[in-house]
Amino acid sequence: MTQQESHRLRRISIFDATLRDGEQAPGNAMTTEQKRMLALEAEAYGADTIEAGFPGSSPEDFEATRLIAEALAPTTRFATFNRASRDDVRLSMQAGGTRPNHQVQICGTGSDLHLKYKRGITRQEAVREAGDAIRYAHSLGAQDISFGVEDASRGEKDLIEALVTEALEAGVSTVILADTTGCATPQEYGDLCAMVRSWLPDDVTLATHCHDDLGLSLANALAGVQAGANEVQATLAGIGERAGNTPLEEMAATLAYKGEQFGATTGIRLDRLYGAFQRLSTAISMAPPRNKAIFGDNAFATEAGIHQDGILKNPATYEFINPYRFARERSLLVGRHSGRAVFRHVLEQLGMEPADDLVERLYQEYVTERPDGRCDELDVVRERLAAEFGPAGGEHISTAEGRLR
Repeated sequence: MTQQESHRLRRISIFDATLRDGEQAPGNAMTTEQKRMLALEAEAYGADTIEAGFPGSSPEDFEATRLIAEALAPTTRFATFNRASRDDVRLSMQAGGTRPNHQVQICGTGSDLHLKYKRGITRQEAVREAGDAIRYAHSLGAQDISFGVEDASRGEKDLIEALVTEALEAGVSTVILADTTGCATPQEYGDLCAMVRSWLPDDVTLATHCHDDLGLSLANALAGVQAGANEVQATLAGIGERAGNTPLEEMAATLAYKGEQFGATTGIRLDRLYGAFQRLSTAISMAPPRNKAIFGDNAFATEAGIHQDGILKNPATYEFINPYRFARERSLLVGRHSGRAVFRHVLEQLGMEPADDLVERLYQEYVTERPDGRCDELDVVRERLAAEFGPAGGEHISTAEGRLR
């Protein structure tokens, strides 16, 4: 997508929930310093709003929020999470202050199921407490307040409408619709977003918050965007409660490659995401999965001979996403599923004639006679062959991968 094309698209704000929803999942706890460091990473890759934490939940979250608020540039918005509770709001205002870049996020109860079994309150009480918390935040000097409807995807229309109406009257700038249990399909969630969007003034933001219990968080968030949402709440690598949240990097990638289809774009710097993911993984001791989009170890790697043959001729044959846009590298692995094309390629790089008998000998050695499923990186094979056959093609080695970019 060209710069001129991107200017024609609707700008979708990315709300980065990694440090709150992502961090509260089992095994993801971070120190206050790690959260401050990752908040600066999120600022660097262009998150529009960084959720600093839930100050009312613990002294650690309070302190992390305070440190993040001080560390971020005044132009970078950060958010604090709150229940519809004056105590939560008071602590958030103490931690984040009355800075214009502080968004106070207040969560209301959006389904009869939650009202009956979790809260034990009536609809009227839920609406009243939401309005009271919003007005209380204003009284403490909050300049930007959002309202999230928890369990909205299972909520009843009249309850959601009552909550949203009260929130608008109390003075919120953003309404968030949470698919809290990840139960919605794209059609269902899109219809929900379209309904609520029709109730909102043009200057009020509609945000998605989707969980991945059915593996549909990205699809649901995109359906929300198509239905009029102009903010997506997401987390780096999709970390979060249970199966996680909308993966921030996948949303950014989809709109980078399919922005025209959705009429939308983001301000995320794709090249800064993988480094931030590596630092997040270190902070929470999370091993990267092999098959995850964008960040997975195998996201830009191939061993299959048919695929390697195509990639060597033109990477676009089996590679829709360019790894270099994400500061990743293409990886061709030599193993039990490789073909002969990769050996012809290496020999040509070494300045040698890829004679059939030599190719066949290498194929037997590296593929058919391999005793296990392990693979060798292509550059390792190249170095071995360079050592075996001498320096004839040594000058070709350093630029070999460059020709595939």
